[in-house]
Amino acid sequence: MPEIRFYSGENIPLELHKVRIVQKLDLVPVERRAEAIEEAGYNTFLLKNKDIYLDMLTDSGVNAMSDRQLAAMMVADDSYAGSSTYTRLTDKLTEIFGTEYFLPAHQGRAAENIIAMTFVQKGSIIPMNYHFTTTKAHITRLGGYVEELVVDEGVKVESDCPFKGNFDLERLEKLLKENHDRIPFMRIEAGTNLIGGQPLSLENIEMAADIAHRYGVLTVMDASLLQDNLYFIKTREEKAKDLSLREITRRISGKMDIIYFSGRKLGFARGGGISIHSKELYLKMRELVPMFEGFLTYGGMSVREMEAMAVGLDETMDMDVISQGPLFIKYMTDELMKRGVPVVTPAGGLGCHLDAMRFIPHVKQEEYPAGALAAAVFIAGGLRGMERGTISEQREEDGSEHLAAVELLRLALPRRVFTLSQVKYAVDRISWLYDNRSLVGGLRFVEEPSSLRFFFGRLEPVSDWPQKLVEAFRRDFSDSL
Repeated sequence: MPEIRFYSGENIPLELHKVRIVQKLDLVPVERRAEAIEEAGYNTFLLKNKDIYLDMLTDSGVNAMSDRQLAAMMVADDSYAGSSTYTRLTDKLTEIFGTEYFLPAHQGRAAENIIAMTFVQKGSIIPMNYHFTTTKAHITRLGGYVEELVVDEGVKVESDCPFKGNFDLERLEKLLKENHDRIPFMRIEAGTNLIGGQPLSLENIEMAADIAHRYGVLTVMDASLLQDNLYFIKTREEKAKDLSLREITRRISGKMDIIYFSGRKLGFARGGGISIHSKELYLKMRELVPMFEGFLTYGGMSVREMEAMAVGLDETMDMDVISQGPLFIKYMTDELMKRGVPVVTPAGGLGCHLDAMRFIPHVKQEEYPAGALAAAVFIAGGLRGMERGTISEQREEDGSEHLAAVELLRLALPRRVFTLSQVKYAVDRISWLYDNRSLVGGLRFVEEPSSLRFFFGRLEPVSDWPQKLVEAFRRDFSDSL
């Protein structure tokens, strides 16, 4: 993909699509935004869409489909068994990954559940570069342990390391050498969701897989964010710059025994699945699909979504398509940096990530700064982001708080959804909040689930800081929303 330069010298991302269907948005007054976040227990997951202007919670299931995907949905074969839609999707995965077998599931965490139930036992150790919330929950529920082996740069918020999601290969080798009999598989997340969408290099993926196979350990990849990782490999890794996206993908998949993904991210459709090279591994997991998902040729997915997914996977091999997310994320990150707002660097995939511990350093970690910042950003601009910090962790067995390595507010940029002016609006309101950051206080739980508490836990502010924030906003924007 050639770089697009503007004669004016301005450096902005260029949309490589046109908008043909629109959905009306509402921007409610700041007073209503404050009421709405209070009603939601200061948990952005519990907000109602009618109160949200820009929904930056996630890119999962909310990316814009292409015209080719929508057209493909009209030719779906809705047979319960033996559907030709399943065959088309399986053939596309074989073309892209080189895998022979495919097990469909209704989404990525369902695939995680099947893999965990098949391979994880009490006392199992699952090494990974970094965990994801549902992945860890599936493993610990079955009595397993997660061992995070990301390089030290991975949890440094400010860095110039291009591949902060890389494995620490020395630590991986040591763990496998000492515990390979307790390790059924190694999980690779490309790229890392909870630490800013940071990618792994092709070289690191291949070397980590070689180490695992040397000790007889299976390699499992979570490819949900693979499209962003492919973009970063192609643009940041010198040895890969002359490889096509398909060649990079085949190099990666050739080192994996199992590849699973959320189609809500990879492929821009609602569903997911598990691609497998080996018939033996396929048969090990097969029986769990009809038991928990649906028959083997739909696995809980709509066949229309499966048709759209097949097209979306094909489009993932197009640099003009996969560049849109990283380019807009980088633009938003760079603009916030110009205004002094602390963000994760370098800009990764999935979204722009604010560093809550530098944004509001006066809020102690036990009062959930990332969650507080999420609530404050919503009050300031009607922007719904996702807390990626201590609230997203789970307590230790003794009930003590497990403090996260980083406290981030993720502002996802769903692909082909927001315009540049909307991104500029988000930058403006976040910049205003940063100038008024001393007003923001902490949160405490009033309803705390035992696991996945970030989904439906409810909190309250430790002081009247939300009201003070509204008053400051109204002073500066007396006649504006």
